[in-house]
Amino acid sequence: MARRRIVLARRRGVMARPDRAIRINTMWRAMAGANRAVTKPGRDRRLWLMAAYGFVAGLPLPLSTFTLRYWLSESGATLSVIGLTANIGLAYSLKFLWSPVFDQIPPPGPAQRLGRRRGWLATIQPALALAAALLALTNPVASPVTSIAAAALVAFLSASQDIAIDAWRIETFPQRLQGEALAAYVWGYRFALLAATTGVIWAAGLVGWHAALLCVALLLVVGPLVTLLAAEPTGDGAAPRTPAGGTPARRARHAVVDPLRDFLTRPGAVIILAFVALFKLGEAMGGIMTAPFYRGLGFTRDAIAGSGPFSLVATLAGIAFGGWLVARIGVGRALLWTGSAQTVAMVMYEVLAHAPGQVAVLWLTVAIEAFAQGMADAAFLTYLSGLCSRAFTATHYALLSSIPALAIHTIGGFSGVLAGRVGWVVFYAICTFAALPAMALMVVLLRRYPPE
Repeated sequence: MARRRIVLARRRGVMARPDRAIRINTMWRAMAGANRAVTKPGRDRRLWLMAAYGFVAGLPLPLSTFTLRYWLSESGATLSVIGLTANIGLAYSLKFLWSPVFDQIPPPGPAQRLGRRRGWLATIQPALALAAALLALTNPVASPVTSIAAAALVAFLSASQDIAIDAWRIETFPQRLQGEALAAYVWGYRFALLAATTGVIWAAGLVGWHAALLCVALLLVVGPLVTLLAAEPTGDGAAPRTPAGGTPARRARHAVVDPLRDFLTRPGAVIILAFVALFKLGEAMGGIMTAPFYRGLGFTRDAIAGSGPFSLVATLAGIAFGGWLVARIGVGRALLWTGSAQTVAMVMYEVLAHAPGQVAVLWLTVAIEAFAQGMADAAFLTYLSGLCSRAFTATHYALLSSIPALAIHTIGGFSGVLAGRVGWVVFYAICTFAALPAMALMVVLLRRYPPE
C-alpha cells in the first residue's frame, strides 16, 4: 500500500519535494503498522499480560461475595451473619476514596525500584495472597466474625489492586488499543470468577473448604510474577507528582482537590458526568430484577442455571467484538453503535414477558443481552479510560468507574417497588426508555466534545 501511494505521488509530481515524499512514506508505514497491531493483537505481549492481570483481579472477588456466603451457609452461620457480608462489597464502590494514594505517594521500600504502578502492585499482591490464605485458615463456625474480617481485608486489597491495574492499563496502551486491552482483561477475569466460584465449591467437596480456598491463595501468587514480567508505563504518568515540601494541607489538596479541579474545569464536565451516571442505569435496573422476573414467568431452577453457559460465551464474544470495534472505527462511533445495541437488546425482556415457560426464548434473551452488554462495556470503559488525565490516572478512573455503581445502588434500589406496581411488561418498557437520556447525552458529547 505504501509503495503504491509513492508511485501515485510520483505521477502527480510530489517527488519533486523529497521531504514531502519522506513524510508520505513514513505516514503510510505508520498506518500499516497500526493496522497490523489491530488485526494481529495476539502478537502484542502486553495483551497477554492484561489477560493475566484480569485473572488475578477476578480471583479475590468471590472470596468476599458468593463463595464466602456459600461457605458460611454450609458452616451453619446464621442469616444475620451472612447478611453482614453485603457491606464487604463497599470496598469496590468506594475505592476512589483512597485512589489518590497510588497517584501521589511512591511505593514503600524497595518496591520503588519497579516504578510507581508496578511498585504498588508488587506491594499489594503478596499481601492479597496472604490475606486470602488467612481467610482460608479461619473457622467460620467457631468465629464467623474473624472470617468476615479476613474477607473484608481481601476485598480492600483486591479493590486496591484493581486501582493499580487500571492505571497500568490506561498508561500502557494507546487509546485505539484500550478496547482490546479491556477485552483481554475481561476474558481473564471471567475465567477467574469461574475458578473461584464453581471450581472452589467443587473442590471443597473433595478436599474440604480450607484446602480449596488455599488453592485460590496459591493462584494469587501469579500476580507478583505478572508484575515482574510487565513493563512500567512511561510518559507523563510515570513518576509521582506529590509536590516537594509544602504543608500537609497543600499535599492533601494536591492529592484530592487537584484531580477534581482538573476534571471539573474541562469543557463539558457536567454533561460527561451525567452521561457516565446514566449510561448503564436502564440496563442495570432491568438486570437487578431478572431473578424474580424469571421465576415469575415459571422458569425452573434448572432452566435458569442452563442459561449460564450462554451468558458466559455471549459476554466474552461481546467484549471481544466491542474491543475490535473500538480499534477499527474509534471509541466515539463504537460507543454510539454499542450503546444503541444495548438499548435495543432490552426489547428482548419484553419478548420474554410474552413467552412464559419457553426455555429457548429465555436462553436467547440471556445470550443477546449478554452480548450487547459486553460490547457496550468495551466501548464505555475505553471511553472512561480516555477521560483520565495522566497526572491523576488512578484517581480519575477509580472515580469515573464508581459513579455508575453509585447510581445503580441508589436509583436502582427502587426497581423492585416499581416492578411490583406496574408489572413486568411495563417495568421493562420503562427500563428501555430509561436508557434514552444517556443516548441523547452521548450524541451531544460526541458532537461537541469528541474523544481522541
